[in-house]
Amino acid sequence: MHILLVEDEPGVAAMITKGLTEEGHEVVVAPDGKIGLDMASGNKFDIMILDVMLPGMNGIELCKQLRRQKDHTPVLMLTALASTENIVTGLDAGADDYISKPFKFRELTARIRSLSRRGSVAEVPEILKLADLEMNLLARTVQRNGVDITLTSTEYRLLEYLLKNKGRVVSRLDMLENVWGIDFNMGTNVVDVYVNYLRKKIDRQGPVKLIQTVIGMGYILKEPS
Repeated sequence: MHILLVEDEPGVAAMITKGLTEEGHEVVVAPDGKIGLDMASGNKFDIMILDVMLPGMNGIELCKQLRRQKDHTPVLMLTALASTENIVTGLDAGADDYISKPFKFRELTARIRSLSRRGSVAEVPEILKLADLEMNLLARTVQRNGVDITLTSTEYRLLEYLLKNKGRVVSRLDMLENVWGIDFNMGTNVVDVYVNYLRKKIDRQGPVKLIQTVIGMGYILKEPS
C-alpha cells in the first residue's frame, strides 16, 4: 500500500517507516501538517497516518481540510492524547480510527489492515434506500423525504452501516468494529452519542422514526410495524 505518514518526531517516523517498509508498504513522510496537506492533495494514498500534535497545522485540522476537499482516504490518527474526548474530537474531524502512543507495532499494522479492508471497493449498490431515506454512495449524499441532510464523516459511515444492515439488529460492538474499527468495548457511550446525532438529523425529516432501539441488544434501522 501507498501510505502517507505525517509525523514530526523523527524517531517515531523512522520506526513506523522501517516497520511498514519491511512489510512491503511504500511510506512517504511529511514532517508537519502543511506539508502533509500538500502531499495528500497532490498524490493518491491508500492510507494516511496523522499525528495530532503537529507544527504548522495539527492533525485534527489537517483531517478536516482533507474531508472538505472530498478526500475520503482512510485516516488513522496517532497521538499521545487518548481520552474519550480527544478520540471523539478526532473521529468528528473525519478520522476513521485512532491509536494512542505508545503502541505495539502489530496493533498499528492490524488497524491499517482493518482500514484497508474498509476502504476497498466492494460490490454494493450505488443507492441505499429505506422508505423515504436515500443514500447515494457515489455522490456521498443523503436525503430524507427529498430533503438534503448534511452529515459528518462518522455519521455518514454509521448510517451507511445501518442501511447495509437494514432490518437486522446490530450491537454496539458491531458498530464499534465496523464504523470505528475498534474490536473491543471502549467503555464509553460513543455509539449511543452518534446514534442520537443521527436521529436528530434523519428522523426529524420524515413522518416515522427509522432508527429504533432494541433494549439490551443494540439498534435496528427499519420501518415501524
